[in-house]
Amino acid sequence: MEQIIYIKNMVCPRCIRVVKEDIQSLGYKTKNIKLGEASISADTAINIRQIRKKLIESGFELLEDKQIQCIEKIRNTIVDAIQNGKKPKNINFSDYLSQELGKAYNTLSALFSAHENQTIEKFIINQKIEKIKELLVYEELTLSEIAWQLDYSSLAHLSNQFKQVTGLTPTHFKKGKKERKSLDQL
Repeated sequence: MEQIIYIKNMVCPRCIRVVKEDIQSLGYKTKNIKLGEASISADTAINIRQIRKKLIESGFELLEDKQIQCIEKIRNTIVDAIQNGKKPKNINFSDYLSQELGKAYNTLSALFSAHENQTIEKFIINQKIEKIKELLVYEELTLSEIAWQLDYSSLAHLSNQFKQVTGLTPTHFKKGKKERKSLDQL
């Protein structure tokens, strides 16, 4: 018996490890775990209430509504693309999301906006800004390299967008080392 469950608040590899450990501690085998979902196999019926309780203890939420599952897939696909560089440079985000989720972008966009009170585009921008902040704090890349890595058309575009969102230029942010938001708060 195999079942896929969808989980909210999985935003990093550490989250994947914790979810895997939680599920295995209940005696289930995990086949595949990625941001937002886990494939569980068991010889007997899977006790979803038991899994839900264990995940809540670790700060996660089991998603059972199909629309909410889709929204979480959108969020996780974007986070994975930006944080881990999963999106190819030669494809725009709307095409990438449609390809990855197997649905028309208009459908995904309408669903996301209706439930999240922000557009997919705004969510992508916020994710990129947090990634820029991270890269600026680490001081390993130049602004031009960051712009290229995050698929900005130019350094000016990155700088303008960064200032619109944060109120600071990337240079001023770097000098002040301002606070970053955790990914699950975006």
